[in-house]
Amino acid sequence: MTTMSRQPADPSAPKPGAKLALKSWLLFGLQDSKGTHQGPGGVTSSHQKKHSWWQVMCLTGVDYFSTLGYQPAIAALAAGVISPLATLVLVAVTLLGALPVYRRVAGESHRGEGSIAMLERLMPRWGGKLFVLVLLGFAATDFMITMTLSAADATAHVIQNPIAPGWLEGQNVLVTLFLLALLAAVFLRGFKEAIGVAVVLVVIYLGLNVVVVAVTLFEVFTHPVAVGDWWTALSTSHGNPLMVVGIALLVFPKLALGLSGFETGVAVMPQIQGHADDTEENPAGRIQGARRLLTTAAVIMSAFLITTSFITVVLIPEQEFQPGGQANGRALAFLSHEYLGVGFGTVYDISTIAILWFAGASAMAGLLNLVPRYLPRYGMAPGWAKAVRPLVLVFTLVGFLITYLFNADVDAQGGAYATGVLVLMTSAAVAVTLSARRKNQRKRTVGFGTIAVVFTYTTIANIFERPEGIRIAAVFIVGIIVISLMSRIRRSFELHATHVHLDRQALEFMSEVVDGPLGIIAHEPLRLSAEAYREKLTSAIEVSHLPVDYEALFLEVIVDDSSDFETELEVRGVVRHGYQILEVHGPVVPNTIASVLLHIRDVTGLMPHIYFRWTEGNPVVNLLRFLFLGEGEIAPVTREVLREAEPDVTKRPWVHVG
Repeated sequence: MTTMSRQPADPSAPKPGAKLALKSWLLFGLQDSKGTHQGPGGVTSSHQKKHSWWQVMCLTGVDYFSTLGYQPAIAALAAGVISPLATLVLVAVTLLGALPVYRRVAGESHRGEGSIAMLERLMPRWGGKLFVLVLLGFAATDFMITMTLSAADATAHVIQNPIAPGWLEGQNVLVTLFLLALLAAVFLRGFKEAIGVAVVLVVIYLGLNVVVVAVTLFEVFTHPVAVGDWWTALSTSHGNPLMVVGIALLVFPKLALGLSGFETGVAVMPQIQGHADDTEENPAGRIQGARRLLTTAAVIMSAFLITTSFITVVLIPEQEFQPGGQANGRALAFLSHEYLGVGFGTVYDISTIAILWFAGASAMAGLLNLVPRYLPRYGMAPGWAKAVRPLVLVFTLVGFLITYLFNADVDAQGGAYATGVLVLMTSAAVAVTLSARRKNQRKRTVGFGTIAVVFTYTTIANIFERPEGIRIAAVFIVGIIVISLMSRIRRSFELHATHVHLDRQALEFMSEVVDGPLGIIAHEPLRLSAEAYREKLTSAIEVSHLPVDYEALFLEVIVDDSSDFETELEVRGVVRHGYQILEVHGPVVPNTIASVLLHIRDVTGLMPHIYFRWTEGNPVVNLLRFLFLGEGEIAPVTREVLREAEPDVTKRPWVHVG
């Protein structure tokens, strides 16, 4: 909005108070919560600029590629001399497992919803929504730990740089909190175009890593003694080669951090420029670009994982990987300083700090798009959750708490990060397996099922090895479920309809009433005999003192999925046994009736009068039936929904109960 399009301010009007100004600032830009943030989960409208797949790859790459900042050190600490072999297993799982799964997800979730949306479609009703809430808990774990772990590793690169001031030593928590606060400040200010920044960061970072890997590989092969020492340590400590392979298979779940990035790779699909003839129903170009993105990123990352796991374990003494060691959480930075000098090492540190910090921005953007995508549709988010700034403050405070509890330790947070990543990848494998089975693709069902088993094993092994991950995820899951259900209960008396449409027959029924109130009798569509309608009409005439020859409309609500919240209502006019009936499908009977009555009032200009019978049964049981089954105490709840929706009693449809 420009100053030319904005109404002039009244100089005599009193200025808003501080409390009102703060509220206005916090709730500014509600549209941002629908995905205008560029980042994982971000969506763009048709008129906004799209980007080449390789540019979008850089956007997801700030999360995926930035793991090189800490992955080699964590792998060496977890697997020791077996790290290169365990990494080979990880790469095999990446290229033969995760990549095929997410290439399929890209084809079936081209709007960027990801595997969670696939499972949501395969598992409807309350069970499906609770399952989605659990997955959202793991997704929140993934994104939150991405922020805190990346910031903690960026802190390690800052403090352990040789030219860093000495007073920073031991201030890991404070520096990490500062980086998280700086990240929050960016989003509170307004997170604009990110792809251009991501391209620059990724190109520079990968370029510097290529230099480090090339120089250190040359160093390894020109000094075969180091390789010999590693091979000797490997053979003497584990002996039988088959035993080494077996241990590598058992150890590789500890390296699961190297699998991150696939879910966000699918989430950024709406940013990809497709073909000119793409349609929203079949965006073949966008899907092709997303698959290129996933494949290229996986191949690049696999090459770096293999080479870096080898050079780090060969060239860096084992004690340097331990807590307090110079290579702890920063193995490649250690090598860059050791073999390329302080100048290059400092440049490498700055590049690593920047991409790790921006990985946190990517994760924050993912959270800001993930929460509004599901919870408001379920009625499971308070009103302020549609605004960006309150969510940024909530996520930042959670990040502060995690940083404090884990003392800004990269290794301590690795298990939680891996748990979130692995659960999402397991759910994706299960989703594509169920999809292939539904389409009778037997070979693919077996293949994807096998991948799902591998990911399930990896997830379980990681949970047993590092249980702190499932504990953090459990806190997120319980928090999301409790807050969601409380919000759903609190919003139970809101109108659920996003749109109401009356067909031609329904409008003709009401066109017969020229003046005066429009009488409508609520009827439960379980008894559809002529006797049931006649009895209901007779009862309404007697109880409400209507004329004997009164001809009223019947309104029937057929409950489909009571777990839905935001729905479009299609009202059909039907004639059954000579009676005129308005038939509508909806998730909740009282809210659906209220939405239809208000729409009839607005369309016809006539005031609807709805006639009910009192519902039999225990009030508490009826309340629970209303909350979870969409039925229960219909009459008083309908009146309450109308009261909330229309404060003016003179404009509110009438509710009669007898």
